[in-house]
Amino acid sequence: MDPSRLSRWTRFARKGGIGKCVALQHRVAEQPGDLMFFKNDEITVLMQLSDEDGMYLGYCEGVVGRFAAIYVQFTGKLKTPVIAKRSS
Repeated sequence: MDPSRLSRWTRFARKGGIGKCVALQHRVAEQPGDLMFFKNDEITVLMQLSDEDGMYLGYCEGVVGRFAAIYVQFTGKLKTPVIAKRSS
């Protein structure tokens, strides 16, 4: 992920993203772009990547990456993301 994109996601995570979840087990990143976390880590949910396979983009311990919903417990209802266009 390029530095400017990473910076935007990090700022969004600091604002709370679209919600939070807690890891149910340890998970090692198997592919580039996967999120690694330990049991009971809090993950800030940044966006849902796909409806069918339950994949999300999240932020944990300063790292942005993909994770599957089956490895976490959501701590509340996820917010609907607001898409804003920037004027140039």
